[in-house]
Amino acid sequence: MSVNSVVLVGRLTRDPELRTTNTGKSVCSFSLAVTKRIKPTDGSPDADFFNIVAWGNQADYVTNYLAKGRLVAVEGRLQSRKYTASDGTNREVVEIVASNVQGLDRPRDDAGGGDHGTASSGGRQTAAVSAAASMDEYDPFADE
Repeated sequence: MSVNSVVLVGRLTRDPELRTTNTGKSVCSFSLAVTKRIKPTDGSPDADFFNIVAWGNQADYVTNYLAKGRLVAVEGRLQSRKYTASDGTNREVVEIVASNVQGLDRPRDDAGGGDHGTASSGGRQTAAVSAAASMDEYDPFADE
C-alpha cells in the first residue's frame, strides 16, 4: 500500500498566478508559509515554504477569492518533476498538487470601502460588525 497525502494550513506568501494551458485548462500556482511548531534557535526561518499548484475549479477559486496573507487549508499530494531550464541545466522541483483549497479567514477590507450593513441598521449590528472585525485580526500563529 502506498499513500501520498498532504494537508497544510498556512498563509499565502504571494498572490496566486493563474495561467491557461494550450488545451484551455486553468492552472494556478502560489506559495504557502507554514509556521514551524518549534521556533529554531539558530536564526533560520520559523516557517516552511511550499509551492502549490491547483487545477480547474480549484485554480479558479484560489485566483478569485484568495490573496497574499490569507490563511488557507490545502489538501493534496506531493509531486516531483524534472525539467530543463532555459540555461540548459537539469532541474527537479517538488510541489504540492492541491485537490482541495479552503480559505480559513475573511479578506481584510484595507480599502475601507464596501457596505457592511451599518448604514441602515441600528447600533447592535454596528457593534457586531466591529466585534467581527476584531476577530478577523486574531492570528493564532502570531507570537504572543
